[in-house]
Formats: sequence, C-alpha cells, structure tokens
Amino acid sequence: MGKKYSDINIPNLKLFKKGKVRDIYEIEDKLLFVASDRISAFDYVLPSLIPDKGKVLTQLSKFWFEFTSLVCPNHMITANFEEFPEFIKKYKTMLDKRSMLVKKTEVIPIECIVRGYLSGSAWRDYQKEGRVSGIKLPSGLKESSQLDDALFTPSTKAEQGHDENISFKTMQKEVGVKTAQKIKEVSIALYQKASLHALSKGVLIADTKFEFGLKEGELILIDEIFTPDSSRFWPVDSYAPGGPQPSLDKQFVRDYLGSTNWDKNSPPPELPESIVNQTVKRYKEIYFKLTGKDRL
Repeated sequence: MGKKYSDINIPNLKLFKKGKVRDIYEIEDKLLFVASDRISAFDYVLPSLIPDKGKVLTQLSKFWFEFTSLVCPNHMITANFEEFPEFIKKYKTMLDKRSMLVKKTEVIPIECIVRGYLSGSAWRDYQKEGRVSGIKLPSGLKESSQLDDALFTPSTKAEQGHDENISFKTMQKEVGVKTAQKIKEVSIALYQKASLHALSKGVLIADTKFEFGLKEGELILIDEIFTPDSSRFWPVDSYAPGGPQPSLDKQFVRDYLGSTNWDKNSPPPELPESIVNQTVKRYKEIYFKLTGKDRL
C-alpha cells in the first residue's frame, strides 16, 4: 500500500478550492484536480485516511471520461502525469495517478442524480409518501427494487450542510428549462451506457451522481464520474431485492458509522484499521472489475 495523502500542498500553485476530498489548483486557464485519501460521510470529513483512494477515484474517472466522451464532452484534458506542465514535475510522488488537468468551467450548482434502483434516501422517501423527488412510483416496491425506468432526481449542491432533493420543476427554475432538459437527458444516457458496461463485468450501478459546467455555452461533464464515492455499486451475483445490498463503494463506511454511537452532529470517530483495510479492498476491487486492469 502506498503512502497516504491528506492535504496535498503545492507551494507554487494557487489553491482554487479545497473540497471534502479534492484539492483544486489553478494553472492559468486550467485547473489541477488532486484527489486526496480523505473520505467523507454524512457531510463530515472523517479523521481516517483510505490509502490509495485518491488514485482509484482519479483513474476510474479517467476510464469513464474516455468511455462516455461521445455521450457528453467532459472537462478532462489529461490524467497522464508526463503531459503535465514541466514546473510541477518535481511533485510526481504526490501527484502521479491521483491528479488530472481539466478545463475550467462555469459550474452548474446542481447534483444530478440518476437512480436505477430504489435505495438510500430514495427508499426512505418512497416509504413515507410513495414518491421520489415528486415522482410517483408504483406501490409494492421493495428496498433495492429495480425501477422500470431510471429516475433523474436532482438536488441542491450545498457548500456546507446537507444537499436537498428538489423537483425537476424547481431545477428548471434554477438553471432554465432548456439546460435542465439537456442535463436530464445526458445524465440518463450516461447512466444507461455505463450500466450496460458494468453489467457485463458483474456489477450493478444502483445510482450515481454527476456534476456539470458550461464552457462557451457547451454542456461539460465535470468533477468525477462512476466512482465508489459518487455511486452505489452492487455485485450482480448477490443481488436480491428486499433489503440493503452488499456494496463495493462508500456505503460500507456509512454502514459502519451507523453501527456506532456517533450522533452525526459532532466530530466523527476514527475508523478502525479493519474498516480502513476493508474499504481499500472494496475500492480497488471495483476499479479492477470495471476497468479490467490488474494494477492501479
């Protein structure tokens, strides 16, 4: 296992933004996305690091950006360290495999969630009112049931605190009818293309989230896609609706935290070494399964 990276400091680069997991630097009109080994859950960054997690997120996003580029253009310029500007080559140990040079876009402040299965907050909403993001669903569905059609369920993108689910109508008011419609269509097309590939590798993508930006009026896919931080991945061979599913994603960490007495309103606890090791194993397993590669 490689060295763990929490904060990635590059002295001669201007920090553009520090997210829960990524540190983003400015390089002229471009951005350098650097994925740390931090992990977040329930809107908190946990004190424990997951070794090599940043590499998995970056390399898996690279794979998917290439795989889906005909569905929607994306912000990736290169994730190949050899193609980075010369003056950051001395930071190779820190940056290699966990960083990506990307186009700077005007970010659309909406989390674009696509659900093919009834899980997580969608399952809780369905139990309460038979609806998800204002969309009425058939009665009698179970937890983890496959939905007849993939649902597009946007939410607000909160800098602090919780994201809030919104209806498509609200999204139209926020970003405009035409842009909202385009984002919805593209999100569902991305989900369908990736789901077919994942299925061929023995994996179900239960749900996922996207972020988009605009560059010169063009819709651009940004951030990360189809990673274990942004998606629910279930093994096909153990899928059985009627309860939670075994997962190859961050849900494993959420489930562990849910089993402790942490109140989710105070600083989160350290993860035991066994949970860290299990998380690393899951993240790498999904990377190898989906990409067909045998090393990171």
